[in-house]
Amino acid sequence: MINPILLDIPESFETARLLIRVPRPGDGPELNAAVLETFDDLHPWMPWAKERPSVEQSEEYSRRAYAQFITREDITLRLIHKESGLILGSSGLHPRDWNVPRFEIGYWCRKRFQGQGYTTEAVRGILRFGFENLGAKRIEVHCDSLNLRSLRVAERAGLRREAEFPNGLTSPNGELRTKVVFGMTDEHWNAFNARR
Repeated sequence: MINPILLDIPESFETARLLIRVPRPGDGPELNAAVLETFDDLHPWMPWAKERPSVEQSEEYSRRAYAQFITREDITLRLIHKESGLILGSSGLHPRDWNVPRFEIGYWCRKRFQGQGYTTEAVRGILRFGFENLGAKRIEVHCDSLNLRSLRVAERAGLRREAEFPNGLTSPNGELRTKVVFGMTDEHWNAFNARR
C-alpha cells in the first residue's frame, strides 16, 4: 500500500503561460478577488460557491488547502498567470485512490481570463504532472452535463467521455443533474502525447 505522506511531490510546475502551484498562506486576498470577479459564473456549478466569501474565508481555505497538501489528503492547485502574477483560477489533482493511483481534476477560470485557452492548458499540464510525477494510472474529470464550457475543456484536454449518470449529482440549488465522467489512463496519456 502506498503511504502518500512519504511521497516527494513538487509544490509547483509550469506550462507555457501558467505557474501552477499549491496554495500558500497569504493567497487569501488575491483568491478572494478572483472568486468575487467570477462568482456569477461559479454559482450555478460549484457547490462551494453558495455565498460570496470574505477575504478571511479565502485565506482560511488557502491555509487548509496547503495543510491538506502536506498530509497528501488533497492537492489543490492555484493557476497563476505568469505575465501578470494574478491568480487566474484554481484547479486540483484530487486523490481518489492512492493505491491505483487515481485522481480527479476540477477547475475554474477567473472571468477576465475566460475564453483564451488557459483552463485547457492548465488541465493538460496537470495531466502531465499526474502521470509523469505522481505515477497516476487513471485521471478523471466529472462535469454537470449542462456545464458546456467545462465539458469542452475536458474534451479539448484529450480526456475520453466515458459515462453519463442520470441523477448522479445535485446542482448547488439542489436539483438532480446528470454527471458526465471523462477519463484518461496512463496508456491513453502516452498515446495522446505521442500524437502531439
